[in-house]
Amino acid sequence: MPKPFDAATKRLVEADPMAWLRFLGLPGEQAELIDADLATVVAEADRILRVTNPDYLAHFEMQATYRVDMGDRMLFYNVVAYYKYRLPIESAVVLLRKEADGPALSGSVSYGSLDFRYRVLRVWEKPSEELLNGPLALLPLAPLTDDSVSDLPGIVRSMETRISTEAPIEDRGMLWTTTFLLLGLKYDPEFSRRLLQGVMEMKESSTYQYILQEGMQKGMQEGLREGEKRGREEGRLEEARRLLLLLGTKRFGGPDRKTQATLDKIASPQQLEQMAARLLEVESWQELLS
Repeated sequence: MPKPFDAATKRLVEADPMAWLRFLGLPGEQAELIDADLATVVAEADRILRVTNPDYLAHFEMQATYRVDMGDRMLFYNVVAYYKYRLPIESAVVLLRKEADGPALSGSVSYGSLDFRYRVLRVWEKPSEELLNGPLALLPLAPLTDDSVSDLPGIVRSMETRISTEAPIEDRGMLWTTTFLLLGLKYDPEFSRRLLQGVMEMKESSTYQYILQEGMQKGMQEGLREGEKRGREEGRLEEARRLLLLLGTKRFGGPDRKTQATLDKIASPQQLEQMAARLLEVESWQELLS
Protein backbone atom coordinates (compact mmCIF):
# COMPACT_ATOMS: atom_id res chain seq x y z
CA MET A 1 0.00 0.00 0.00
CA PRO A 2 1.47 3.40 -0.97
CA LYS A 3 2.45 5.60 1.96
CA PRO A 4 0.65 8.97 2.24
CA PHE A 5 3.82 10.91 1.47
CA ASP A 6 5.01 8.67 -1.40
CA ALA A 7 4.06 10.92 -4.31
CA ALA A 8 5.52 14.02 -2.69
CA THR A 9 8.84 12.44 -1.75
CA LYS A 10 9.13 10.83 -5.18
CA ARG A 11 9.00 14.34 -6.65
CA LEU A 12 11.90 15.31 -4.40
CA VAL A 13 13.99 12.38 -5.64
CA GLU A 14 13.11 13.14 -9.26
CA ALA A 15 14.11 16.78 -8.74
CA ASP A 16 17.67 15.91 -7.68
CA PRO A 17 18.69 12.21 -7.65
CA MET A 18 22.33 13.06 -6.91
CA ALA A 19 21.32 14.96 -3.77
CA TRP A 20 19.63 11.83 -2.43
CA LEU A 21 22.57 9.64 -3.44
CA ARG A 22 24.89 11.87 -1.42
CA PHE A 23 22.37 11.96 1.44
CA LEU A 24 22.59 8.16 1.59
CA GLY A 25 26.40 8.39 1.71
CA LEU A 26 26.87 6.55 -1.59
CA PRO A 27 29.40 7.19 -4.39
CA GLY A 28 28.77 7.91 -8.05
CA GLU A 29 29.14 10.60 -10.69
CA GLN A 30 25.60 10.43 -12.08
CA ALA A 31 22.26 9.06 -10.88
CA GLU A 32 18.75 8.83 -12.31
CA LEU A 33 15.50 7.55 -10.85
CA ILE A 34 14.35 4.43 -12.69
CA ASP A 35 11.23 2.32 -12.74
CA ALA A 36 11.15 0.58 -9.36
CA ASP A 37 8.22 -1.66 -10.27
CA LEU A 38 9.18 -5.17 -9.23
CA ALA A 39 5.54 -6.23 -9.38
CA THR A 40 6.28 -9.45 -11.26
CA VAL A 41 7.46 -10.79 -7.92
CA VAL A 42 6.76 -8.20 -5.23
CA ALA A 43 4.95 -4.93 -4.66
CA GLU A 44 6.63 -1.75 -5.82
CA ALA A 45 9.78 -0.77 -3.95
CA ASP A 46 10.15 2.85 -2.92
CA ARG A 47 13.04 4.29 -4.93
CA ILE A 48 15.77 2.88 -7.18
CA LEU A 49 18.52 5.05 -8.64
CA ARG A 50 20.72 3.90 -11.49
CA VAL A 51 24.23 5.13 -10.67
CA THR A 52 27.18 5.38 -13.03
CA ASN A 53 30.92 5.39 -12.32
CA PRO A 54 30.76 3.09 -10.43
CA ASP A 55 27.82 1.30 -12.03
CA TYR A 56 25.24 -0.02 -9.55
CA LEU A 57 21.70 0.52 -8.26
CA ALA A 58 20.88 2.44 -5.09
CA HIS A 59 17.61 1.22 -3.57
CA PHE A 60 16.08 3.00 -0.59
CA GLU A 61 12.84 2.82 1.35
CA MET A 62 11.34 5.73 3.30
CA GLN A 63 9.70 4.56 6.50
CA ALA A 64 7.52 6.40 9.01
CA THR A 65 6.30 3.32 10.92
CA TYR A 66 8.11 0.42 12.55
CA ARG A 67 8.21 -2.92 10.73
CA VAL A 68 9.80 -5.94 12.38
CA ASP A 69 10.27 -7.54 8.95
CA MET A 70 12.00 -4.52 7.38
CA GLY A 71 15.39 -6.24 7.12
CA ASP A 72 13.83 -9.27 5.43
CA ARG A 73 11.98 -6.99 3.01
CA MET A 74 15.20 -5.15 2.16
CA LEU A 75 16.92 -8.46 1.44
CA PHE A 76 14.01 -9.55 -0.73
CA TYR A 77 13.91 -6.27 -2.69
CA ASN A 78 17.68 -6.43 -3.13
CA VAL A 79 17.61 -9.92 -4.61
CA VAL A 80 14.61 -9.22 -6.86
CA ALA A 81 16.12 -5.95 -8.13
CA TYR A 82 19.37 -7.73 -8.94
CA TYR A 83 17.44 -10.45 -10.79
CA LYS A 84 15.68 -7.79 -12.89
CA TYR A 85 18.55 -5.37 -13.56
CA ARG A 86 21.69 -7.54 -13.17
CA LEU A 87 23.61 -4.81 -11.36
CA PRO A 88 25.07 -4.66 -7.84
CA ILE A 89 22.62 -3.14 -5.34
CA GLU A 90 23.23 -0.82 -2.39
CA SER A 91 20.19 -0.77 -0.08
CA ALA A 92 19.17 1.74 2.57
CA VAL A 93 16.23 2.55 4.83
CA VAL A 94 15.48 6.22 5.50
CA LEU A 95 13.66 6.49 8.82
CA LEU A 96 11.62 9.70 8.90
CA ARG A 97 10.75 9.66 12.61
CA LYS A 98 11.75 7.90 15.81
CA GLU A 99 8.59 5.79 15.92
CA ALA A 100 9.89 3.96 12.83
CA ASP A 101 13.03 2.82 14.65
CA GLY A 102 13.46 -0.35 16.68
CA PRO A 103 15.55 -3.50 17.27
CA ALA A 104 14.67 -4.93 13.84
CA LEU A 105 16.40 -2.00 12.11
CA SER A 106 19.91 -3.30 12.82
CA GLY A 107 21.29 -2.87 9.32
CA SER A 108 21.91 -6.58 8.79
CA VAL A 109 20.00 -9.79 8.12
CA SER A 110 21.45 -13.30 8.48
CA TYR A 111 20.02 -16.05 6.33
CA GLY A 112 21.96 -19.30 6.49
CA SER A 113 25.51 -18.47 5.41
CA LEU A 114 24.37 -15.14 3.92
CA ASP A 115 25.03 -11.94 5.86
CA PHE A 116 23.13 -9.15 4.11
CA ARG A 117 23.84 -5.57 5.14
CA TYR A 118 21.88 -2.42 4.42
CA ARG A 119 22.23 1.20 5.52
CA VAL A 120 19.93 2.79 8.07
CA LEU A 121 19.65 6.58 7.95
CA ARG A 122 17.78 8.28 10.81
CA VAL A 123 16.69 11.70 9.64
CA TRP A 124 16.22 13.13 13.15
CA GLU A 125 19.94 12.56 13.86
CA LYS A 126 20.98 14.83 11.01
CA PRO A 127 21.92 18.45 11.83
CA SER A 128 19.24 20.80 10.53
CA GLU A 129 21.97 23.14 9.25
CA GLU A 130 23.25 20.42 6.94
CA LEU A 131 19.83 20.06 5.36
CA LEU A 132 19.11 23.79 5.28
CA ASN A 133 22.39 24.47 3.48
CA GLY A 134 22.29 21.42 1.25
CA PRO A 135 20.41 20.70 -2.00
CA LEU A 136 16.88 22.06 -2.30
CA ALA A 137 15.50 18.53 -2.70
CA LEU A 138 16.46 17.81 0.93
CA LEU A 139 15.02 21.00 2.46
CA PRO A 140 11.63 19.47 3.46
CA LEU A 141 13.48 17.07 5.78
CA ALA A 142 14.95 19.87 7.90
CA PRO A 143 11.92 20.24 10.26
CA LEU A 144 12.17 16.51 11.14
CA THR A 145 15.57 16.80 12.82
CA ASP A 146 15.91 16.82 16.60
CA ASP A 147 17.69 20.16 16.72
CA SER A 148 14.97 21.89 14.67
CA VAL A 149 12.41 21.62 17.49
CA SER A 150 13.75 24.62 19.41
CA ASP A 151 13.34 27.01 16.46
CA LEU A 152 10.85 25.69 13.92
CA PRO A 153 9.77 29.21 12.82
CA GLY A 154 13.44 30.02 12.17
CA ILE A 155 13.83 26.79 10.19
CA VAL A 156 10.82 27.72 8.04
CA ARG A 157 12.18 31.26 7.49
CA SER A 158 15.49 29.84 6.32
CA MET A 159 13.66 27.45 3.99
CA GLU A 160 11.54 30.32 2.64
CA THR A 161 14.63 32.40 1.86
CA ARG A 162 16.22 29.61 -0.15
CA ILE A 163 13.07 28.43 -1.91
CA SER A 164 11.99 31.95 -2.92
CA THR A 165 15.43 32.83 -4.31
CA GLU A 166 16.77 29.51 -5.64
CA ALA A 167 13.92 27.16 -6.51
CA PRO A 168 12.26 27.30 -9.95
CA ILE A 169 8.76 28.73 -9.66
CA GLU A 170 7.20 25.44 -10.74
CA ASP A 171 8.96 23.59 -7.87
CA ARG A 172 8.11 25.92 -5.01
CA GLY A 173 4.61 24.61 -4.37
CA MET A 174 5.93 21.04 -4.45
CA LEU A 175 8.62 21.80 -1.86
CA TRP A 176 6.15 23.43 0.54
CA THR A 177 3.51 20.75 0.04
CA THR A 178 6.07 18.05 0.83
CA THR A 179 7.19 20.00 3.89
CA PHE A 180 3.59 20.17 5.09
CA LEU A 181 3.09 16.43 4.61
CA LEU A 182 6.33 15.51 6.37
CA LEU A 183 5.58 17.87 9.27
CA GLY A 184 2.47 15.78 9.79
CA LEU A 185 4.68 12.84 10.74
CA LYS A 186 5.80 14.69 13.83
CA TYR A 187 3.35 17.48 14.60
CA ASP A 188 -0.39 18.13 14.83
CA PRO A 189 -1.92 19.15 11.47
CA GLU A 190 -3.25 22.45 12.84
CA PHE A 191 0.18 23.34 14.22
CA SER A 192 1.75 22.53 10.83
CA ARG A 193 -0.82 24.72 9.07
CA ARG A 194 -0.16 27.68 11.39
CA LEU A 195 3.60 27.23 11.05
CA LEU A 196 3.40 27.49 7.27
CA GLN A 197 0.47 29.88 6.90
CA GLY A 198 2.69 32.85 6.05
CA VAL A 199 4.35 31.12 3.11
CA MET A 200 2.74 32.48 -0.05
CA GLU A 201 3.82 29.60 -2.29
CA MET A 202 2.06 27.21 0.06
CA LYS A 203 -1.22 29.12 -0.20
CA GLU A 204 -0.97 29.14 -3.98
CA SER A 205 -0.21 25.44 -4.30
CA SER A 206 -3.16 23.55 -5.83
CA THR A 207 -1.83 20.37 -4.21
CA TYR A 208 -1.89 22.04 -0.79
CA GLN A 209 -5.46 23.21 -1.33
CA TYR A 210 -6.43 19.67 -2.31
CA ILE A 211 -4.87 18.34 0.88
CA LEU A 212 -6.88 20.78 2.96
CA GLN A 213 -10.14 20.17 1.12
CA GLU A 214 -9.99 16.38 1.07
CA GLY A 215 -8.57 15.84 4.55
CA MET A 216 -5.50 13.98 3.33
CA GLN A 217 -3.51 15.14 6.34
CA LYS A 218 -6.05 13.58 8.67
CA GLY A 219 -5.91 10.42 6.61
CA MET A 220 -2.14 10.34 6.91
CA GLN A 221 -2.32 10.61 10.68
CA GLU A 222 -4.85 7.77 10.80
CA GLY A 223 -2.65 5.72 8.48
CA LEU A 224 0.37 6.24 10.71
CA ARG A 225 -1.58 5.19 13.79
CA GLU A 226 -2.77 2.09 11.97
CA GLY A 227 0.81 1.39 10.84
CA GLU A 228 2.11 1.69 14.38
CA LYS A 229 -0.60 -0.64 15.64
CA ARG A 230 0.21 -3.15 12.89
CA GLY A 231 3.92 -2.86 13.66
CA ARG A 232 3.32 -3.60 17.35
CA GLU A 233 1.15 -6.58 16.43
CA GLU A 234 3.82 -7.90 14.07
CA GLY A 235 6.45 -7.45 16.77
CA ARG A 236 4.32 -9.34 19.29
CA LEU A 237 3.70 -12.11 16.74
CA GLU A 238 7.40 -12.58 16.01
CA GLU A 239 8.31 -12.53 19.69
CA ALA A 240 5.64 -15.13 20.49
CA ARG A 241 6.82 -17.35 17.63
CA ARG A 242 10.45 -17.01 18.70
CA LEU A 243 9.64 -17.86 22.32
CA LEU A 244 7.55 -20.90 21.34
CA LEU A 245 10.31 -22.26 19.09
CA LEU A 246 12.97 -21.66 21.73
CA LEU A 247 11.08 -23.40 24.53
CA GLY A 248 9.62 -26.08 22.28
CA THR A 249 13.02 -26.99 20.83
CA LYS A 250 14.46 -27.27 24.31
CA ARG A 251 11.65 -29.65 25.31
CA PHE A 252 11.00 -31.67 22.13
CA GLY A 253 13.97 -30.95 19.87
CA GLY A 254 13.78 -28.91 16.69
CA PRO A 255 10.52 -29.09 14.72
CA ASP A 256 10.47 -31.01 11.46
CA ARG A 257 9.68 -29.25 8.19
CA LYS A 258 5.94 -29.91 8.34
CA THR A 259 5.69 -28.69 11.93
CA GLN A 260 7.72 -25.59 11.13
CA ALA A 261 5.46 -24.81 8.17
CA THR A 262 2.39 -25.14 10.40
CA LEU A 263 3.89 -22.81 13.01
CA ASP A 264 4.83 -20.28 10.34
CA LYS A 265 1.21 -20.10 9.16
CA ILE A 266 -0.11 -19.11 12.60
CA ALA A 267 -0.80 -15.37 12.45
CA SER A 268 -2.23 -14.91 15.95
CA PRO A 269 0.18 -13.97 18.76
CA GLN A 270 -2.47 -15.01 21.28
CA GLN A 271 -2.58 -18.54 19.82
CA LEU A 272 1.21 -18.86 19.92
CA GLU A 273 1.28 -17.62 23.52
CA GLN A 274 -1.39 -20.11 24.51
CA MET A 275 0.61 -22.89 22.87
CA ALA A 276 3.74 -21.84 24.77
CA ALA A 277 1.76 -22.03 28.01
CA ARG A 278 0.81 -25.65 27.17
CA LEU A 279 4.36 -26.87 26.53
CA LEU A 280 4.65 -28.62 29.90
CA GLU A 281 1.31 -30.37 29.40
CA VAL A 282 2.19 -32.21 26.16
CA GLU A 283 4.91 -34.61 25.04
CA SER A 284 5.58 -33.67 21.40
CA TRP A 285 5.17 -31.02 18.72
CA GLN A 286 2.41 -33.11 17.16
CA GLU A 287 0.44 -33.20 20.41
CA LEU A 288 0.93 -29.47 20.87
CA LEU A 289 -0.50 -28.78 17.42
CA SER A 290 -3.38 -31.21 17.66
